[in-house]
Parts: sequence; C-alpha cells; structure tokens
Amino acid sequence: MPSLSNGRSPFSLFRNPEFAALAAMNVASGMAFATIIIALALYADLFEASGFVAGLFGTVYAAVRLLLVLPVGRYVDIGDAKRLLVVGMALNVLVLVAFAFVTSISQVVALRGFQAVGSIVVYIAGTAIVGTIAVEGERGLWVGTYNQTSAFSSLAGDLLGGALLFFVGFQTTYGVLVVLSLVATAGVIAFVREQPGGTERESDATGIETLFALIRRRAVLALVVFRFAFSFGKMSVIIFLPIYARTDFAMTALLIGAVLAGGKLTKSIAQGYVGGFADRVGGYEWFIVVGTLSYALGTALIPLAPAAALVLDPIELTLAGRETPIPPAFFALFLAYVILGIGDSLRLPTSMALFVREGEYQEAVGGSLSLRSVSWQVGAVVGPTAFGLVLDGASFLVAFWVAAGFMLVAAVVFLSLYDAEPPPTGGV
Repeated sequence: MPSLSNGRSPFSLFRNPEFAALAAMNVASGMAFATIIIALALYADLFEASGFVAGLFGTVYAAVRLLLVLPVGRYVDIGDAKRLLVVGMALNVLVLVAFAFVTSISQVVALRGFQAVGSIVVYIAGTAIVGTIAVEGERGLWVGTYNQTSAFSSLAGDLLGGALLFFVGFQTTYGVLVVLSLVATAGVIAFVREQPGGTERESDATGIETLFALIRRRAVLALVVFRFAFSFGKMSVIIFLPIYARTDFAMTALLIGAVLAGGKLTKSIAQGYVGGFADRVGGYEWFIVVGTLSYALGTALIPLAPAAALVLDPIELTLAGRETPIPPAFFALFLAYVILGIGDSLRLPTSMALFVREGEYQEAVGGSLSLRSVSWQVGAVVGPTAFGLVLDGASFLVAFWVAAGFMLVAAVVFLSLYDAEPPPTGGV
C-alpha cells in the first residue's frame, strides 16, 4: 500500500470496507449532532432561555461525557470496541426519537445529558478503531480523513438538518436522522472486524498507572493543558453562535445551517490533506498553534457581524413558497465560521494523531483518547455556562471576546510546554 510520501489520496481509504463503514457511521452521528445544535437555537428562542440556561445545553452535555470518558476508554482497551460502538449508535437513535417530543426547556437540557452518553461511546470507540487499524506511517492520513468525514457530516447536518427544520419541523427531521443512523449501524455490524483494538488481558488496559504514564509525557501534558483552556472558548462558540444568529438577527434554521456550513465545508475539504501533509513535514505542534490562533480570530469577529449592515442591504429570499429574509449579518457570520473551519482543519488531525501515537507507546490508544476527551470536557463543562453568565451581565461582544482570549492563552501555554520536550521518535 502506498505511503504518504507517495502522496496517497484520502479518498483511497474509502475502498477499504471497514473504513467506509466507520466513515458512514461517523457521517450519520455527525449529521444528528449538527442538526441538534441548530435545533437548540430554536428551542432557546422558543422557550425564551436566559444565557445561563442556554449555557446548560453545553455544560450538561460535557459533564456527562466527563464522567463517562475514562470508563469507556478502559472498556475499549479491554473489550469489544465494535460492540460498544453499536450500543452507542443505538443510544443515539433513542435520543433522536425523544427530541421529537420535547415540550419544555428542562426536557431539552435533560436530553442533552442522554445525548452525551451515546456520543462519547461513538467518539472513543470509533476513533480508537480507526487509529488501531490504520496502516503504520499513515495514521495522520487515516485519522485526518476520518475527521474529514466528521466535518462533511456536520456540513450535511447543517444544510439538510437546517432545511428540514425550516420546511417540515422537528418530528420529520428527527425521523430522517433515525433512518440514517439505523442504516449506518447495520454497516458497522456487517463490515467492521470483531474485537478491533482491544487487549487480551485486563491488566494491560488503561488504568490509573497508564494515565499517569501518559501524562508524564510532555507532549501529552502540553496537549491536555491546552485543551483545558481551548475547550472553554470553543464550546461556547458552538452553543452560542447559532443562538446569537437566531435571537439577534431572527435567522431561520435554514440560514443558521448555511452559516455553520461555511466552516464545515472548509474542514470537510482540508482535514485529510492537512493530516497527510503533517505526516510528511512533521512539526505537528505548529499546526496546532496556527490553527488555534485562526480559531481565536474567527471567534473575535463573530460579534462584529452587525457592522455588515453598514455596507450590505438585506435580501428577500423565497424558497418553496416560504420567505426567509437574509440579513447582512448572515454574510459576516458565514465568513467568521469559514475562518473557524480553517483553524480546526489545522488543529484537529494533528492533535488527534499525537494522542494516538502517544497512546501506542503505552499500548493504550483508547486510554490516550479518553485522556484527550477528559481534558476537553473540563473546559467544556465550565465554558458555556460562564459564557451565558457573561452574556446575561454584559453582551455577546464581551462574551465572544472573552472566549477568544481563552483560546489565545491556550496557544501560548501549549507552545511553552511542548517546547520543553518534543514527542519521542521511538518507543518507550
């Protein structure tokens, strides 16, 4: 099989039935996640949620993932990752069905907690399987392309999910997502090998000793501390940008989905190629830093969207007999999200490849990915509600700029720690 040095295309991986099945699963779960994010903005507007309550959409989700991430990672290391993946997809289906019948903001918050259970299982099991079955020397390509399908699925969820919510409402939209999830689950059952990535002995699996061994690696320490601060800002953006578009500019679900599609399109095109390029040239840390700075810039531009009205006029658009006015802020938010997509394309594949590589040194890829997720969830638990409190007390401008400031701090701290000890070139 050609190596990355020979310029192997990310699309060639889809000829592998296992990778194709996992990618399809990733697409289905990613579309559901993206659609629900748009729906949260509609729920926040419908039920007139305060900034703090809207922040709970992210905080409850992250808190549940934080509680489950280590046990799930341990099971991936000692058990059947494929079986766990199928269970996670089944949970996602049940959550979609329940979302179709919510009648209060408290139900929305509670379902975000249940959604987190399925999502953490699918994320860790799916990524661990991909990282384990990847060909040696091509992990950046495999992981980057797998993430590329995540970006594509989010793009599809933004466009299809936003359109469905706009034209046919909540229940039909969730029904379509249920069907897609069931088809993807069948593909995993049919094509993914049995017992992928698990160890034979529980004593070899991820435990406290293994996690301490991982965190003693300066590369892992730098990544973990970085993710504490970066997740504070990014999860705030993910939750509140759609709410900002809905509440301040009265954008429909269709327009919100189109705004989010800007960054998702960038990620769906670029991530696999960035991963392959990083494999060839090295210097993963610089991809992470530049990506983080790009994301901070995009975040700081979000609350400046009203300035677009100074140079652009509103547009009246009619689709299938329904009017959806396009405010000038739509174009400003679209551009900001494209910049966010560029940042993620640089950061995501290289960060994940580093975690997988470090996990291999301890024969605990699942544990390494769990540590990656734990470090993310800590900031993600605090970030959205803190953002909401700032919003309630000040404005979207102040809140988004505080989020951007946390990202800048994350980049500086990461680079200082990572320089202290670059990742090893051989096993330990």
